[in-house]
Amino acid sequence: MRGKFITFEGIDGSGKSTQLRMLADVLRSRSVDLVLTREPGGTRLGRRLREAFLETEDAVAPLAEMLLFAADRAQHVELLIKPALEAGRTVISDRYADATTAYQGAGRGFSTDTIKQITELATGGLKPDLSLFFDAEVAAAIARSSNRHDADGTRNRMDLETVDFYTRVREAYLKIAAEEPKRFRTVDANGSIHETHDNVIAIVCELLGIAARAEV
Repeated sequence: MRGKFITFEGIDGSGKSTQLRMLADVLRSRSVDLVLTREPGGTRLGRRLREAFLETEDAVAPLAEMLLFAADRAQHVELLIKPALEAGRTVISDRYADATTAYQGAGRGFSTDTIKQITELATGGLKPDLSLFFDAEVAAAIARSSNRHDADGTRNRMDLETVDFYTRVREAYLKIAAEEPKRFRTVDANGSIHETHDNVIAIVCELLGIAARAEV
């Protein structure tokens, strides 16, 4: 039986990566066979591409950025995601193709047709069974992301983007949610970490057909 493909989306600082780790702990405790990954950087080649376009001080042309993300995704899909799904494993990815629609489409201004063509080419039409968008207030998310990077000494090019940029990205995600309500679910990420976690568990466990709370 084919495994389930779940993606986590959200602007930087929305808390999605924390929620992914918390969810993974719960699912593993229920003996769910998991593959955790991310974009960019889910494969060895992807990690090198991540360094090239995120962890660089050089200017990166918007088209080059989009094509590098697409190259990372093509490698990711063919060498990691598809084989895991065919083996019946549950794959959870921190970002996937919806990020290109939001960041390169709305954020950078590429046309819908261009985004669709690039996405189809990179994914071969593979769509998640479920995508969760962690919706956080833009100013709060930027502040949280900045504080985190200040604390650990890491920064990338996306940390330099403006409130207006992230507002466009957030609005693009909300548009996807309105257009694909069965696949794309919005999770309020403005509350406590544990409140958000409870919502995530309920949604994901419904997809996987397992109880939201473990039996005691």
